[in-house]
Amino acid sequence: MSVLDKQLVPIFEEVLDRNPGEAEFHQAVREVLESLGPVVTKHPQYADSAVIRRLCEPERQIIFRVPWVTDSGKIEVNRGFRVEFNSALGPYKGGLRFHPSVNLGIVKFLGFEQIFKNSLTGLPIGGGKGGSDFDPKGRSDAEVMRFCQSFMTELYRHLGEYTDVPAGDIGVGGREIGYMFGQYKRITNRYESGTMTGKGLSWGGSQVRTEATGYGTVFFIDEMLKATGASFEGKRVVVSGSGNVAIYAIEKVHQLGGTVIACSDSGGYVVDPAGIDVALLQEVKDERRGRVSEYATLRGDTVTHVADGSIWDLACDIALPCATQNELDTEGALALIRNGCQIVAEGANMPTTPDAGRLLLEAGVRFAPAKAVNAGGVATSALEMQQNASRDSWTFEHTEDRLAEIMRGIHDRCLETADEYGTPGSYVAGANIAGFTRVADAMLALGVI
Repeated sequence: MSVLDKQLVPIFEEVLDRNPGEAEFHQAVREVLESLGPVVTKHPQYADSAVIRRLCEPERQIIFRVPWVTDSGKIEVNRGFRVEFNSALGPYKGGLRFHPSVNLGIVKFLGFEQIFKNSLTGLPIGGGKGGSDFDPKGRSDAEVMRFCQSFMTELYRHLGEYTDVPAGDIGVGGREIGYMFGQYKRITNRYESGTMTGKGLSWGGSQVRTEATGYGTVFFIDEMLKATGASFEGKRVVVSGSGNVAIYAIEKVHQLGGTVIACSDSGGYVVDPAGIDVALLQEVKDERRGRVSEYATLRGDTVTHVADGSIWDLACDIALPCATQNELDTEGALALIRNGCQIVAEGANMPTTPDAGRLLLEAGVRFAPAKAVNAGGVATSALEMQQNASRDSWTFEHTEDRLAEIMRGIHDRCLETADEYGTPGSYVAGANIAGFTRVADAMLALGVI
């Protein structure tokens, strides 16, 4: 574990004391604090003003009951969350996650990461996150609708286009956003399309929003490759996960000349030497709501499904963890290093354990953190907000060009900041410091609030 600057040790100890049992949140905070030693040395006002302590404490934490009725008439009760973490740069912005693993610590870790991710985009959006321990898998559309309506019946009072603007995350796609926005509109009697993002194209959504996180991840890696005079051409890529982020990352890698040879889900991974067939994978996951094992069956004898083992055991040039937090551990990192992986970029939120990240960096693997790499999703959400505010609609090509431009800006900002603070080439330090300083300066300007 890296040593914290002595000025930051009491701050982290306070986070541990005030937030017991929230391991993911502790991990996210420490990962940022480890980069801030040179910053507080060069700019002592950040430590003297307690701005870092204030950044680690959410502005508002909302927890509520979500009762709903199953198709069989049984009453279920879930728990809903919204952590409105920081609004120094703009309205709270961040997704809603529906998954059994969701608890307050998970939402706080995601919300904390969102502050810096949103800051890096250069757009006027603050950081927040939310969700529920509800599991939409195996539920009928009617059950999902009733849950979403109950969830929004409580949450709506905390939302607004100038206050808090949720989007989707794991377990929350266009179906769920539609049900929640419909209930919001019904309760408020207003068509405030800028209050939620990830909407359908026919009712206020943005082109490229569905693809944005995956596409943005690959645009960032393309800039990493260009920085060393390389390209995706001929590169073998491994992508964990098979959800929205993974699917569109695979699609964009193929468009740029690389080959994604494997993807995964909780039941194992598939190896397709010819390259993952994106259309077939989408059919299996979106239409059939099936598993990657079904992809292997439909694709044919050249594809292998592995139920046990790790996708990180595969030889590759680039690895993209795009599934969930802490999925890439030390064992996986050692396997990637052993097999000659050159780049690891986080498509999911904090998918690499701290020890695994350190191993990768020590071995000379170019490692880029989620707050920079997967910022394309929230960046395009902010573009959707712009279109809603101006009652406008942009073409796919225009929106994708804006996304690529934003990701180039994030990449360059990371490297320039890393150079400025004496850690040349470190995407981790560059992302943390660049994200932090923009928010911290805004907080100082606004006073002690």
